[in-house]
Amino acid sequence: MDSKQVAELSSYYLFQNYGRENICFSHGQGEHLWDLEGNRYTDYVAGIAVNCLGHAHPELVRAISEQASRLIHVSNLYQIREQADLGEALASIAPSPLGKSLFCNSGAEANEAALKLAVKHTSREKVIACRNSFHGRTSATLSVTGQEKYQKGFEALLSKNVEFVGYNSVEELKSKVNSNTAAVILEPVQGEGGVLPASQEYFRTARDICTDAGALMIVDEVQTGMGRTGKWFGFQHFGVVPDIVSLAKALGGGVPIGAIVTSPEIAKTFTPGTHGTTFGGNPLACAAANAVIRTMKRDRLVERAAELGERWRSELRGIAHGHPEVKDVRGLGLMNGVEMGDLAKEFQGFALGRKLLVNVSAGKVVRLVPPLIISDASVNDLNSALRDFLK
Repeated sequence: MDSKQVAELSSYYLFQNYGRENICFSHGQGEHLWDLEGNRYTDYVAGIAVNCLGHAHPELVRAISEQASRLIHVSNLYQIREQADLGEALASIAPSPLGKSLFCNSGAEANEAALKLAVKHTSREKVIACRNSFHGRTSATLSVTGQEKYQKGFEALLSKNVEFVGYNSVEELKSKVNSNTAAVILEPVQGEGGVLPASQEYFRTARDICTDAGALMIVDEVQTGMGRTGKWFGFQHFGVVPDIVSLAKALGGGVPIGAIVTSPEIAKTFTPGTHGTTFGGNPLACAAANAVIRTMKRDRLVERAAELGERWRSELRGIAHGHPEVKDVRGLGLMNGVEMGDLAKEFQGFALGRKLLVNVSAGKVVRLVPPLIISDASVNDLNSALRDFLK
């Protein structure tokens, strides 16, 4: 079966809710993927910031294989050693008092749990979120996603207790948070919103406002977490510690797993029966996540993301210099965006012609979120493609 036949089969049997390229991959290695026809591609998407160790990383493959041969699932009716180990591993990289974890299966589930925890802990009703944000597609997370295109058609399911403020608008945030605010939820970098980093003033003010009002600060680290920005967590760039952190994507290196991490005091709010999940934190997913953290520590991939990301942005700005069609080059670590307006989609097609996989967010920003193990040679390949395209 070739890629075209897979596309035809998919069109016949699957929902058509994704805008897919007619490419089907058979296998990968490092930052490279091969399609069913044997063509090799370089991956700057990484499953949308998921495959932090690239494809078929031996440590991750070994952990998954060994765990699958022993125990895949038993449910949270019982103690799970791999889950306890992962809780300890997350506590080792998160600043105090973030030492208690709850596991689920995705970023949307993590944010859903964070919102439920905040509302229950504070016994308050209102949640403040940012315009242009993205937090998931479940009912509660869609309610705090500040983009109408995602909410359209689902208004009947959305909460009326959410208010939106401008991202990086300190004064608007101050005007909205009050004694009935359960939480403020925000991203260190708006990924789906166009790779827009928060300002130092905004993030620090958000922390102070939440503290003064008794509201909880929820930081959505689904896309920015696990070393993507050059620190373990994006909020660490701003010198603050939130009350609840949500994680997913890179946490499992490709195996679905999500988590929230909070303080022991806030974690006490979820007593037996108040929240749960069948698959969340199962042995297989936790073994994968443990391998991811272990490998990232050993290979200093967080530090590499910081160093390479900064250098890459500098190179991209140099390439863009003198080309007014490139509006901005921005990001943190290996989460970079090149704002090019309508040319972003054109460049995506141009890059694909060179077997380079890139993604466009917000319709105008080339988003580069490659595996954290990406080679300098692959970075140079993308740079060359952009240089030639702008010519």
